[in-house]
Amino acid sequence: MSIRNICLLGHGSEGKTSLAESILFTTGGTDRLGKVADGNTVCDFDPEEIRRKISISATPVPIDFGGCKINLIDTPGYFDFTGEVLQGLRVTDTAVIVASAKSGVGVGAEKGWKNSAGKSRFIYVSKIDEENADFAGTYAALRERFGISVCPVVIPAGKGDKATGVINIVTGKAYTVTGGKTAEMPVPADMAGTVAEYLEVLRENVAETDEALMEKFFGGEPFTAEEYRKGIHDGVLSGSVTPVFCGCAMTGLGTDQLLQGVVDYAPAPGEAGDEATADGKAYKQDPAGPPVLLVFKTLIDQYGKFSFFKVISGAVKADMTLQNARSGQPEKLGRLFVVKGKKNTEVPELKCGDIGAVSKLSDTKTGDTLGGAALKGIAFPEPCYALAFAPKVKGGEEKIATGLTRMAEEDLTYTTNNNAEIRQYIVTGQGDIHLDVLCQRLKSRFGVDVETEAPRVAYREKIRKKVTGIEGKHKKQSGGHGQFGLVIMNFEPSDTEELTFEETVVGGSVPKQFFPAVEKGLRERVLCGMLAGYPVVFLKATLTDGKYHDVDSSEMAFKLAAGLAYKAGLPQANPVLLEPVGALKVYIPDAYMGDIIGDLNKRRGRVMGMNPAEDGGQIVEAEVPMAEMHTYAIDLRSMTQGRGSFSLKFERYEEAPPNVQQKVIEEAKVLDEEE
Repeated sequence: MSIRNICLLGHGSEGKTSLAESILFTTGGTDRLGKVADGNTVCDFDPEEIRRKISISATPVPIDFGGCKINLIDTPGYFDFTGEVLQGLRVTDTAVIVASAKSGVGVGAEKGWKNSAGKSRFIYVSKIDEENADFAGTYAALRERFGISVCPVVIPAGKGDKATGVINIVTGKAYTVTGGKTAEMPVPADMAGTVAEYLEVLRENVAETDEALMEKFFGGEPFTAEEYRKGIHDGVLSGSVTPVFCGCAMTGLGTDQLLQGVVDYAPAPGEAGDEATADGKAYKQDPAGPPVLLVFKTLIDQYGKFSFFKVISGAVKADMTLQNARSGQPEKLGRLFVVKGKKNTEVPELKCGDIGAVSKLSDTKTGDTLGGAALKGIAFPEPCYALAFAPKVKGGEEKIATGLTRMAEEDLTYTTNNNAEIRQYIVTGQGDIHLDVLCQRLKSRFGVDVETEAPRVAYREKIRKKVTGIEGKHKKQSGGHGQFGLVIMNFEPSDTEELTFEETVVGGSVPKQFFPAVEKGLRERVLCGMLAGYPVVFLKATLTDGKYHDVDSSEMAFKLAAGLAYKAGLPQANPVLLEPVGALKVYIPDAYMGDIIGDLNKRRGRVMGMNPAEDGGQIVEAEVPMAEMHTYAIDLRSMTQGRGSFSLKFERYEEAPPNVQQKVIEEAKVLDEEE
């Protein structure tokens, strides 16, 4: 049996999951047509997907069409779940980009095009029979946006809500759906001119795939059906042809034409070239080679761990043992499955190019290779939106940490950090929807209710002038031996971020054995500044003099004395609050430049420069206070309709403006009172 691996891409609500459902129903993979609104589709079976009526995970479903196995992966359209899209793309050969005939070419289609660079591409225009549908306008926009490779193969018969069928311009035949079944229909007489125009566009693209076809094109000779099939297939493989299909998932109109196009035009596994290894070398996809598989997705459920994989080479059999190329450890596969939504079908073997799953691997993670050399993994996007997670009921902290650690096996697009400095458990993900899904899954899977808030900012404090002769004296008499230590200290600004400690004691007024205790006392105290309790940096402390007692002095006494000197001296040294400043790079289309710069100015940012990006956009470089960037991931998405992206890295600390300092100091007082 031949195999095709395809991945559905596009914006949310454009009809990807509905198309997958239509394909399953048309091919007999299901006995009823599920609907997203009803929460009964095969691909969206997770409780959060059903509740939100959106796709959250990349879901593989196998389809049998005319003796060809099509592994279809339905991916989320919301940008918070781009990691799932990248998982699906990693193991498929052809991206099917879904765009709506009603809403035209949106940013989701643009993202799908960009993410699928290097893959073969199809375009499917959905909802052609709905009111205000405009296939011609959508097609023109596709061609303008993505270039002359975009050419029609299947077009609507009729316009908008008048579309009663589809026309395959290669075969010249028209089809409609009657009683849920596809039936041939006459090509409408008024469509002859339109068909001829679209056919000429397709002929020109096909002609460019072969010199002999180019001669026939210029000679005005028609192409045979086989010449069209081979020409479109070769063009899809090279990227010079991006065939456009259309239909309506709710009725099944055009679904079988898309499937036939996948069989005829999409490349089979290995046809697009060798796999890349982690070190950049080529690895041949060989059906007769040694068994090698790539794990592209991990799913954690009540039954344990499921690892989804693609067979890259050879054949993989149940109970086979393969070495993990990352860890070097052997892994016994156990039982193999073909997965369709939440239904698992056990199989004894999976051949080269096929996609399946295996349960209970002990040490294998998403992106790992079993057998052979380590293949190129999956480059996930950096987390960009952070929230502090806390249990609504005290005592649930461990459940949150345990749950997020478990779920991190299936979702590699978020990070966690139990930040002791700001006393918060920080989770950083791809956006607000992503983190909300994590909260809901913590509740449903691990029984812990979570509340969230913006992360506190890790400020710093420093002094701006030198103070001398600061005394710190610890004296306590409690019967028997007492405690005594007295130090005289100078405090001044330093060029070194970490505390610099020196001593200039003469005459033995403080014995040398107590110097480390003095330094230790200071190092403990600089963790808490005198303004708002943040660590003190760029501080030099010099022990100049002091007193001791032969009996009552101890290391503890001098440690406490140093702390008292610190507490007395720093308020006199003109302390100031420092705020973290980040180096920001914003990647945007030219059209949004003014909005982005205006927004950065509102965030107290300093624009450092603008440079052209490789894709024709712009890179804005700026320095921005980190305190102003908490919602930037969401705000940038809103300002650019999802077309912008950014990276933000901590650069340095700078003195905060007086109004910011006052606000932070007041907030710190409130926090201390609450705790």
